[in-house]
Order: sequence, then C-alpha cells, then structure tokens
Amino acid sequence: MLWCFFLYQIFGPERPITKPVRYDNGRDPNLDPTGEPSGVLTYASDKYAPGIADSARINATLLALVRNEELDQMIGSMVDLERTWNHKFNYPWTFFNEVPFTDEFKRRTQAATKAECRYELIPKEHWEMPSWINKDLYEESVKILKENDIQYADKVSYHSMCRWNSGMFYRHPALQHTKYYWRVEPKVHFFCDVDYDVFRYMQDNNKTYGFTINLYDAPKSIPTLWPETVKFLAQHPEYIHDNNAMAWLTDKAGRPENNIAPCHFWSNFEIADIDFWRSQAYEDYFNHLDRAGGFFYERWGDAPVHSIALGLFEDKSKIHWFRDIGYQHIPFFNCPNSPKCKGCVTGRFTDGEAWLHKDDCRPNWFKYVGMD
Repeated sequence: MLWCFFLYQIFGPERPITKPVRYDNGRDPNLDPTGEPSGVLTYASDKYAPGIADSARINATLLALVRNEELDQMIGSMVDLERTWNHKFNYPWTFFNEVPFTDEFKRRTQAATKAECRYELIPKEHWEMPSWINKDLYEESVKILKENDIQYADKVSYHSMCRWNSGMFYRHPALQHTKYYWRVEPKVHFFCDVDYDVFRYMQDNNKTYGFTINLYDAPKSIPTLWPETVKFLAQHPEYIHDNNAMAWLTDKAGRPENNIAPCHFWSNFEIADIDFWRSQAYEDYFNHLDRAGGFFYERWGDAPVHSIALGLFEDKSKIHWFRDIGYQHIPFFNCPNSPKCKGCVTGRFTDGEAWLHKDDCRPNWFKYVGMD
C-alpha cells in the first residue's frame, strides 16, 4: 500500500496547492530587501575572543574535506568566510583528508585564521570501497555512467567522497562530541557580512539544517536512489515525519523530463545539527543505501541523500534558508539584496549557460514550505 502511495506521489496528477502560493517563479525573492532572520540572534562580544576559557562559542566547527593540492582554493574560501563572519566568532576549523596533511597546508591554513585549526586523517575503513561492492559490476557501471556523460564517474575517489559525506563523516572520532557544523569547500565565495552567531541561531531557534542553494538533481546519476528509498520506507513507515517536505521532493513540474530525480539542497554549503545524521532513522536509511551499492554502481551524492532524508524524516519547519548569506559555488549563487553584501549581483542565480536556470528548485521549496 505504501509503495503505491509513493508511486502516486511521483507519477500521479499534479497536486493542487492548498495554501497560498508564496513565490512567483518569475521573480527571485533575493531581489527584495533582505535582513537578518527572525528569531533569537546572538551577536559578537568579547566572549568570542580566540582561546578564552569561558567562551560564548557553542560546540560547533567549520568543517572541510580537502586535499593538500587544494590548499590555495581552500585559503580563498577561508579568507572570505573569516572576513565576512568568523573573525567575529572564532569558531574552530576542522580539516579532513584521506592522506596526512602537509606541513605547508597546516602552516598556511592556520595563518588564515585566529581560530583553532584541527587536522584529521580519515580512517581507511571510512574511505575505501566497502567489501560488498562487486568490482566487476563497478567497472561495468562506470562504463554506463560515462556513456551518459556523468561527471567523475570513473574516479573511485569521487564515489568514496560522496559516500563519506553522506554517512561516514559524523562517525569520525574528532566529531564525536560536536553538535553543529558548517561545511566549507575549496574554491567557494562568501559575499555578505553576517553579524550573528549562525550556530547559536540554529540552536536557539530549534533548526536542524540550513541551506542557500536548492537544485534539481541529474537523473542519470541516481536512477535507483528514489526506488531504493521507497523500498526502505515500505519497511520503515514510522520514520516519515508528519510535517515532512515530500511535496518539495517529488514535484517535478519544473523539470518533468527528470521523472524521479528529486530536488536537493546543494550540500557544499550546509549548516547542520549532526545529531540528525546520528538518528536511528538516518542511520538505518544510510545503511540500506550503502548495502544497495549505489554510491559506486551509480553516482549517488551526499546532496540528494541528505535532502531526501531531511525531506522525509524531519519537520520541514526546522529547515532554514539562509537567504542573508551571500554564497557562490560555481556555477550557482545566492545573492541577497542587502547593503552588507559586496561582489555579488543581486538576485543572480547563475552566471553560466541560460539553461542552468531550469535547475533552480527553490520555487518548489518556497511554494510548499516558505522562506523562513
């Protein structure tokens, strides 16, 4: 019965919207003046100075999975985020790598911040291809992915990265007692001064996840991800939250040719409560997907995996659009209309090809959830 319900959600007739439409697809809400989010906000004070014992900082970190050869790009990302936010709050940076960091990497990243820097090695058992993956089937699958022009299909390290970001990173001993993280990748940009503690915002306003960019996924990279999700839900209907965001996940009106590729939060930027990934629902879901093999036989990414889990298992009111944080990861932007922003064209979604605008899934989020 549940299987039929989910198939209807995907392939059935378009559903009427029972609440008022909150977003006109023809106008980007970033064109409207943007201020700080509503709710409880905590601003910088002497209690955020680096190295003090009674700091106002909560248990959180800036988190980066980065290679030694990406040092220059990582420094660029750090400089931007330190300038716009972290020089006021001095939250620690935690860097992860599957090989040891070089002395140069450590020296230059520490020089880019007054905050503490931590350098962590990923255990081999968290990174390497798991034993249940059939190597011959993997090689054949890579050929099919390459024929379908799926980027990085033949790079084992990319598949390993997607799996690690999906369900392994929070298991690292270095994050054992960490509550919140802000994921930062090399070669990204931040454009807007943010004057409040974003981690305290998450805590004090009962938020689980924060995003800036929201996209349709590439269907040829995840053809069996949603069917595997439906199988899992048939076994565990109790994990579906009453106030879920399934309508956002499954509304394909903007990209009908995508069929069953859901919308997702672009997870190269995410501010999140790690306890959600540690929950029984997510652990069971990830383990189901991991055994199905799609991180290697296909190119399941952490963005759709995280997003499907959030959209189904979490209260959608606990997911927040950080519209006031100006951000770019090539080729997409979040560019607010704010005097606190510099270097970002207001309302710009992409500076790439015009067809990339079709990948914008924010209209679905605003339609079904809103802009809070």
